[in-house]
Amino acid sequence: MKLLKALSIGLIASSFIAGSAFAGKKEVPQFINGTVRVNAEEMIDLVEQHDELVIIDSRKKSDLAKGFIEGSISLPNTETSSASLAEHIVSKTTPILFYCNGIRCSRSVKAAKVAIAAGYSKVYWFRGGIQEWEAKGLPVVHP
Repeated sequence: MKLLKALSIGLIASSFIAGSAFAGKKEVPQFINGTVRVNAEEMIDLVEQHDELVIIDSRKKSDLAKGFIEGSISLPNTETSSASLAEHIVSKTTPILFYCNGIRCSRSVKAAKVAIAAGYSKVYWFRGGIQEWEAKGLPVVHP
């Protein structure tokens, strides 16, 4: 999280480039009821404003080898449940942010919907995911 907090707010946004890994897949919805959609810069603002923010990487474990956002917790959407969320999140009012591979990946959509159904009230969704993060030149952690 230290690295995220050190990033300046005046980031130079690069154009968003769709990755070839997602060719042929449909885009995920623009919005998810019960969430606040954020972009990379807004995610950095959330980290700066909320020390208790929990960032959930909803991708498959194999995707982590390509890099992940510092401070995020790996919880694939296939393992996301009320019980698994409770293991990582202090209360239903703790801010929680979900991300996955990008606009053609529905893993974070599914995980965020589980959180909403479980009663979490401060759910954020980084729709652009790791793809937007990297396209903007922001740092990723490599295992």
